[in-house]
Amino acid sequence: MRSTMRTIRPAWLVAISIVLAVLGFVATELTSRASLPLPVLPLSSMITMGLIVVVCLILGLKVRRWRDGNREKALDPLMAARTVVLAQACAYAGAVLFGWHTGILMDQLPTISMRIDLGVIWQMVALMAGALVMVVVGVIVERFCKLPPEDTEPPVKPRTKREGRGEEEFA
Repeated sequence: MRSTMRTIRPAWLVAISIVLAVLGFVATELTSRASLPLPVLPLSSMITMGLIVVVCLILGLKVRRWRDGNREKALDPLMAARTVVLAQACAYAGAVLFGWHTGILMDQLPTISMRIDLGVIWQMVALMAGALVMVVVGVIVERFCKLPPEDTEPPVKPRTKREGRGEEEFA
């Protein structure tokens, strides 16, 4: 039995964002009824998001460099597998954060004209932008880790039907 990892499915990322947007909207309604502050992450979380993106990108570039032929050093297969998992986690976490803050923003849109201070609105927009960066970097780094097709294979090969969609081989 050959083990393969599944690639990130954009439809899943969209579905996760939609579900979390609904949950964020409901959570905002509940917290406003209880006179609690908005359930928004602080801007300091952008530092953590940025660090995750940078680490994911650096590791992904190492794997891509090895995959593209710069093989002076051996690539640790475990590090490559961890890079793929980190990239997928980065994309999924970005989808969660984007959906959550989108739901909160959708709840707050009708009250924008009544607000004196729009700081929390800009904070949500910044967090949504950071979440989108996480998704994009996660998807790109996952693509960095894909192995190219073997050069020894014949150019035309009949495709075998796979059980699941999105199964790929990674470095």
